[in-house]
Amino acid sequence: MTTFTPSTAAEVLSAVQWAVAEDAPLEILGHGSKRGIGRPLQCEHTLDLSKLSGVTLYEPAELVLSARAGTPLAEIEALLAESGQQLAFEPMDYAPLLGGEPGRGTIGGVLAANLAGPRRLKAGAARDHILGIHAVSGRGEAFKSGGRVVKNVTGYDLSKVMAGSWGTLSVLTDVTFKVLPAAESETTLAIRGLLDDHAAAAMALAMGSSGEVSSAAHLPERMAARVADGSLGGDPATLLRVEGFGPSVAYRITHLKDLLKNAGPIEEIAGEASKALWRDVRDCRPFADGSDKPVWRVSMPPANAHHMVLALRMQAAADAFYDWQGGLVWLRMEGEPEAELLRALIKKFGGGHATLVRAPAVWRAALQVFEPQSAALAALSARLKAEFDPKNILNPGRMVQGADSATLARATEGATS
Repeated sequence: MTTFTPSTAAEVLSAVQWAVAEDAPLEILGHGSKRGIGRPLQCEHTLDLSKLSGVTLYEPAELVLSARAGTPLAEIEALLAESGQQLAFEPMDYAPLLGGEPGRGTIGGVLAANLAGPRRLKAGAARDHILGIHAVSGRGEAFKSGGRVVKNVTGYDLSKVMAGSWGTLSVLTDVTFKVLPAAESETTLAIRGLLDDHAAAAMALAMGSSGEVSSAAHLPERMAARVADGSLGGDPATLLRVEGFGPSVAYRITHLKDLLKNAGPIEEIAGEASKALWRDVRDCRPFADGSDKPVWRVSMPPANAHHMVLALRMQAAADAFYDWQGGLVWLRMEGEPEAELLRALIKKFGGGHATLVRAPAVWRAALQVFEPQSAALAALSARLKAEFDPKNILNPGRMVQGADSATLARATEGATS
């Protein structure tokens, strides 16, 4: 068993070229904070990028930051904070949910997993902020895409192709992101005691108003007690975050309180307390319980999410809370993952997709962890895999069960026949 620990892009290229020549699949790692997501890998060799670290360019006036892929996200966020800036899409940290040490995620992993946080309603995800990459394909070839400017030429954006590929198409060596000024202030309104359907209506009303809400989440009964060190208590809390200049935030908070005055009791949470609360929502802290009970990340139409959860609870034991105005549902199952049941209900209530982000390895090996693709989309994915990694060297089988070279070849032939 070989573990490669490159500290330069040239060493990454050399390691991948060796793997290609030897037909030796590689597990691609940063610091391993998301290692438990996806199907278990059966690789004898590891490409550990933790030493491929360091910020290589930061120009606050140009709103651009470049770093090597193994740079800890916490290091980058601290650097940005010194200049009053941030990654506006506030990427989540999976480590607490998966039983790891917080703050261990890397900037390359942010793009590979296409991470986002509660502000996705306004700011999008990692793919919406990436400007350029340097990477090594599974062919053992170095390539780059994009650049270090916010405006770039229109074309086939390989940077966005790598978003959400989970290290199965290339090994990222350097990434360049757009950064933005952090808000001067923020305040969160917490409407207390709402059931899921009333919370969905309140969030929709707030999001459709002139209040410019940047984040909306609902923590049902018992979920609220699991964030912010329990300061919210156990009653349901429907959360609305407002950010910006101080006077603007105050005006919009007043507007929202008047708009929602009949919804229920309303509390204000400001400053650092608000930031800490949204970090816990972002990182799925209600389910970061040290167990390996199955946790699903479900994306679906916000208006239908609570209907799906109610139908699921009629047939399986599950806890849930909602982010992205209900467009993101976090589910923790008390027993088996219930993949077929869950995906059938998602389809029934408007469609969407579900990813099993935590479960024992035996279940992750047996199930389709990522949402099964339609025939056309699967064929396109197979063509991309065959183009970037024809020998299936990089993280083989992490995303698709049985995704060996022969399977990829058959899928590609089927798409072109």
